[in-house]
Amino acid sequence: MLGVMCAAMITDASAAADPPPVSPQARAAGLVDVRTVVPDATVDLRYATADNFVGTALYPADARCLVHESMADGLATAANVLRAQGKRLVFWDCYRPHDVQVRMFQEVPNPNWVARPSEYARSHEAGRSVDVTVVDGHYGWLLDMGTGFDDFSPKSLAYATDGVTAEQQANRALLREAMQAGGLTPYAGEWWHFDGPGAKDPRPILDVPVN
Repeated sequence: MLGVMCAAMITDASAAADPPPVSPQARAAGLVDVRTVVPDATVDLRYATADNFVGTALYPADARCLVHESMADGLATAANVLRAQGKRLVFWDCYRPHDVQVRMFQEVPNPNWVARPSEYARSHEAGRSVDVTVVDGHYGWLLDMGTGFDDFSPKSLAYATDGVTAEQQANRALLREAMQAGGLTPYAGEWWHFDGPGAKDPRPILDVPVN
């Protein structure tokens, strides 16, 4: 699997310039580039690289972190809470096309870890959920959360204690508290996953490019 990321360092090239306008399809679906909401966000979309549980890129290399506009205020609030503590948000995944969800479930057909695709869009497929972590705003080091992204082990549970140190639990709590301050809901099954308003409501499947 992907391993613990406490020793990784994030560079901030993603926040260097104002993002271009989103595609007409994204705009019609109410999706915005997260960097217009959190200008200092680090965008490290794992599914645009081979560094993910499938082992191959599922998004184009120029994929963007798109979120539904209903998440904008909450994410801005969460980023402000973290920024006041010298921390910044890192986005691992945002809007996820339906065909990618299908491919992921084919790879790991376990709904405890990968949502089963349906005829409706929910969560990531609706742009109403994000996968995030936290980086130190000065040094650029990722906080030690005890696992990497998509670890698929009991240690990935948001409130896990077995095999998760007190420091790692505190770091997860710091992330949760910031996201909850923005009205975003933790998912108990993955410490990195948070839902925005209406994330679980069924909606028509989107056909929106991620770039």
